[in-house]
Amino acid sequence: MADIPPEQSLIEYPSAFPIKVMGAHVEGFEEAIVSVALRFDPEFDRQRVERRPSKGGNYMGLTITVMATSREQLDELYRTLSTHPMVKVVL
Repeated sequence: MADIPPEQSLIEYPSAFPIKVMGAHVEGFEEAIVSVALRFDPEFDRQRVERRPSKGGNYMGLTITVMATSREQLDELYRTLSTHPMVKVVL
């Protein structure tokens, strides 16, 4: 992936950055996502996690807001979430 010069980035760092994560509505899903968020943002506030269960209740959508400090941090966070076995989609 090519480096984008800071002046061409659409994101100013640091900034609060929301990420939507979807997975099966199972025990431990939210805690697993919070755990990943805390690895990338030690000040992550688990009380601000937004939860949206699917209509049928089989899936859970979570919105986590992390303090983004760099493009590299966000890229690695997306990679970590996307490859997590409990995660279906990251937006």
